[in-house]
Amino acid sequence: MRKVLVAIPVYNEEKYINRVMGRVLEQNSDVLVIDDGSTDSTPCMLPSFPVEVIRHSTNRGYGRSLQDAFRWAAVDGYDWVVTMDCDEQHEPEAIPTFLDRIEKDDCDIISGSRYLEPVAADDAPPPNRAAINRKITAELNDRLGPSGLQITDAFCGFKAYRVDAVRDMVFDEDGYAFPMQFWVQSIAKGHRVCEIPVKLIYNDPDRTFGGPLNDDSVRYEHYRTVLHRELRRHESSLPSNALQDLIAGVCCR
Repeated sequence: MRKVLVAIPVYNEEKYINRVMGRVLEQNSDVLVIDDGSTDSTPCMLPSFPVEVIRHSTNRGYGRSLQDAFRWAAVDGYDWVVTMDCDEQHEPEAIPTFLDRIEKDDCDIISGSRYLEPVAADDAPPPNRAAINRKITAELNDRLGPSGLQITDAFCGFKAYRVDAVRDMVFDEDGYAFPMQFWVQSIAKGHRVCEIPVKLIYNDPDRTFGGPLNDDSVRYEHYRTVLHRELRRHESSLPSNALQDLIAGVCCR
């Protein structure tokens, strides 16, 4: 049986902490919470649960929280780390599905997808978020697909990572564009990637990204900037077509 850590980035989640933590602990006893500088009562509520806590003194970003989770898992000798959100948009009861796939030992990255199964109209995500996810996912598949990436959901935070696979990856993207850096490096390193379906839940369609990223066009271009920068960094480990338009100075849309 492999040693698995469940890591949960949180930021001002006082509304959800009590309900989510209890459910997560029913599924896995080893839990790490990365409190990314919460200013509500979240830090005061966490000691009520038998979980480890990393606390950022200020908000450092979602990507930085994941990096901290990877480092913690490596130092503490975990084989896998499962990441999930704390806003009830990821169901703790789905953790065993990840654990079952881990035991098959045929993947290095197990990525949840909210789009592998049909989505009812009533459950559809906010159109602007769905459109950005769809366009970015298509570009990732187009540029990285020849090396093995064919995913349906680039941004789902419900994932399982083999700790040995991420141990030597080098990240400097601390914000919401972290997946762009991660996917490029993962394919450059030859990771085996698989997707499993997870339920699509949007409890707060008006939740913001902060600052300029609240503008959809700014956020989309930021994601693409990070993606293209990472493609250039790892061009020697990627298929030639991954950079075909970038070399010519053309940005495909």
